[in-house]
Amino acid sequence: MAYTKISDIIIPEVFNDYMIERTTERANFYLGGIVQNNPELDALAQNGGTVINMPFFNDLSGESEGLSDSTPLTVNNITTGADKARLQMRGKAFGANDLAKALSGSDPMGAIADLVADYWARDYQGLLINSLKGVLADNIANDSKDMTNDVASEDADTNGVKFSADVFVDGQATFGDALGGITGIAMHPDTYYYLLKNDQTSFERESRGDLVMETYRGLNVIVNRNMPKVAGSTSGNKYTTVLFGGGAFGYGQGGAPVPVETDRDSLQGTDILVTRTHFIMHPMGVKWTEGSVAGNTPTGAELATAGNWDRVYEREAVKIAYIIHN
Repeated sequence: MAYTKISDIIIPEVFNDYMIERTTERANFYLGGIVQNNPELDALAQNGGTVINMPFFNDLSGESEGLSDSTPLTVNNITTGADKARLQMRGKAFGANDLAKALSGSDPMGAIADLVADYWARDYQGLLINSLKGVLADNIANDSKDMTNDVASEDADTNGVKFSADVFVDGQATFGDALGGITGIAMHPDTYYYLLKNDQTSFERESRGDLVMETYRGLNVIVNRNMPKVAGSTSGNKYTTVLFGGGAFGYGQGGAPVPVETDRDSLQGTDILVTRTHFIMHPMGVKWTEGSVAGNTPTGAELATAGNWDRVYEREAVKIAYIIHN
């Protein structure tokens, strides 16, 4: 008996290219420029190994010397550092039974194929937010909170400091003289609606005129319910809002040996779509130390752990700043 299988609908090699392209497109929509594709990371992600070494030259420093006809100039060296990124190796399988299709009168597997790119875009978003939490935890623990403006109160209902223009500017100030590269702001929905109620956001048309973007003081606004929100010890909540520059995170697409495949459990009557992806999504200038990782790929909780990160760039070169507020 002839019947249509998922492998007749989805050609893995073609579908994989489509999935990568669509995921990148959707992730850019969700992440608003925080992540930028980096061809060097593309290459590194396919070279093998789980920890990717990225050596760099430190900036030149020191005061210039006055010229003399008797004293030669001092020859100075250039120093190097090492950034490290973690290769992510992740997969997800989806399936649908023949009876589900028959009884619903629709095509569950077709819906899965259409929605899988959106799923991966949201998953990338969750991994990025957990990485942001880890970088913040490291900054608090090891760098005197120099990337952080923390004005929150544990008693938010009575003494709390809410997000405001002054709080925002103090967060900007942590960038030092590199504040010109700030392009966006990511916040929890509660913070967004607070700004909306106070008429503090505006709408601007992007350069090509195709898209109208909501902005706060000229920065693209990204709203995500997974942005940090914790209860104060006495009352109310404390939120973390993040300022970022374009390319704060670098992205590289690796090559899973079998990125997409299909299967069918004939006895159960279930079609299965398996997707796998290898990639790098790294906060540029903050080294992955892998202080504590149990499996082959770090979990969300491990990405959010201070001990797995260590900043190696100068503060001004890291395009991330945190504002903790009520």
